[in-house]
Amino acid sequence: MITIWHNPRCSKSRQTLAIVEEKGVVAIRKYLEDTPSEGEIRATRDMLGLRAIDMMRPKEPEFKELGLSRDSDDDTLIAAMAKCPKLIERPIVLANGKAALGRPPEAVLDIL
Repeated sequence: MITIWHNPRCSKSRQTLAIVEEKGVVAIRKYLEDTPSEGEIRATRDMLGLRAIDMMRPKEPEFKELGLSRDSDDDTLIAAMAKCPKLIERPIVLANGKAALGRPPEAVLDIL
């Protein structure tokens, strides 16, 4: 099963969804409505092999409003993403025990 953390208003997310739909059945998780837990975000970060800041949207106003910085520790950033999912970079695709950030959308092909 392929899962995508998807925001239908985002062009990159829509482009990535089109790519993964060609590969099989896709579970679409609208993460702004169905917010991942801190544990899910932490597990996804580990699968991505990234620091928490690298799976975030630091230009969102909420990033500054929450007092976050690029130097904030991963636990603080993960808690912020769980509280405000708008901060999660999109899209993220999970498949075959791996994860990929769909920026660019073709980046997800390696895990499909």
